[in-house]
Amino acid sequence: MNLELRQLRYFITVAEELHFGRAALRLHMTQPPLSQTIMALEELLGAPLFVRTRREVQLTPAGAALLPEARRLLAQAQELPALVQRAAQGEAGRLSLAFVSSADYSVLPPLLRAYQTAYPQVAIQLQEATSDLQLDDLLQGRIDAGLLIPPLPDKAKAALDYLPVLAEPLVLAAPSGLDVLQTPGPVRLQDMPPLPLIIFPRTISPGLHDAIVGVFRAAGITPQIGQEAIQMQTIVSLVSAGMGIALVPQSVSNLMRPGVEYRPLHDVTPLVETGLAWRRDNPSSVLQGFLALLRKQIDSALRAG
Repeated sequence: MNLELRQLRYFITVAEELHFGRAALRLHMTQPPLSQTIMALEELLGAPLFVRTRREVQLTPAGAALLPEARRLLAQAQELPALVQRAAQGEAGRLSLAFVSSADYSVLPPLLRAYQTAYPQVAIQLQEATSDLQLDDLLQGRIDAGLLIPPLPDKAKAALDYLPVLAEPLVLAAPSGLDVLQTPGPVRLQDMPPLPLIIFPRTISPGLHDAIVGVFRAAGITPQIGQEAIQMQTIVSLVSAGMGIALVPQSVSNLMRPGVEYRPLHDVTPLVETGLAWRRDNPSSVLQGFLALLRKQIDSALRAG
């Protein structure tokens, strides 16, 4: 025999009235089936819940222990329809979101604040990952969405949708104290001393890697790659240590490190794009709510611009 919510509701009513007759009236039923239900519950649980005499009904210690738990279970059961409706509307559940490190200094914080305000009952699972790892996780269904740097490879385009979120220029990150930095304002790469270039490996982010190398080549410079790193924090830390220079998305200049100076470039630089990718066949209503909010933010930014 399985425990039924009806049995708990009957038990709570008797416990509150401490009188089977009044409890039956409150439940709009006769007393015999109420008594039978309580006896069946006691048999199921293996302990008496009430002490019955001709004059009074009292809870046993087992009944007193059951009462708050029965109320909690009944309250949770009553909340289930609303919970299911919120989940169906994308207002409750879980969203797994990956992001490249540069997004942590630009689009990610305001996006998360807005989403948590709009959907406070959605649990957000965040993980920092490079674009190539995100694409694999998306294709395997391990994450709902990813903030990454395009382009998407052909094998991913068939399964994924993509929404551009941010486009920003590259800026120079250089060790403080260089002679060329003594004058305020933009700098030319041709005026920089021949320091090694610290850069993302091409296998991890080919779009960003090629954009950076392309800026040097457009300036007539063949960069000497000194160190490769997969996180913006590491790249900036290596610049701080005097290991070389780097070109980073403009928003990374929000990452302050002692010994690092950020400067715009006189050189023409392509815009580095960050966008959101997700599986086209993902049925998650939570994901749909996230996408709707992101599109609304993008539209607002375009109107403001």
